[in-house]
Amino acid sequence: MHAQPIARRSRNAVVLMAEDNEDHAFLARESFNDARLRADLHVVADGVECLAFLRRGPPYENAPRPDLLLLDLHMPKMSGFEVMEEIMKDASLRHLTVLALTTSADSIDVKRMYSLGCRSYLIKPVEFDAFTAAIRQLTGYWFELVVLPE
Repeated sequence: MHAQPIARRSRNAVVLMAEDNEDHAFLARESFNDARLRADLHVVADGVECLAFLRRGPPYENAPRPDLLLLDLHMPKMSGFEVMEEIMKDASLRHLTVLALTTSADSIDVKRMYSLGCRSYLIKPVEFDAFTAAIRQLTGYWFELVVLPE
């Protein structure tokens, strides 16, 4: 079977968002809904929950495997940097497509995330319309053009 972009597959894409800011998580949910994406968005509040979801630890034993991880950098308990380090150490997670989605425009953060293996670094727009437009562009690229591993 040939690999296909997720939008052409029979199932919805699975997106995991690690985001501690409830307003940003709400904006993401609304943006996904407004864009009418064929994607199931799951949100966790910190890096510890993110790894539990990815590794299917309690309470995420039945969690789906995400096609894409939207990872905030500055979260409580475990930062996005620490999550990336753990992902890269874990052979079962290393293939995961991780996008940094953060408010930080610090060049040190950008370089560090790329060195840890993230595929894209995106600065969150603060206005709803700009955020929705960014989500549409992001998902259009990752789910309609790019072929991700199954």
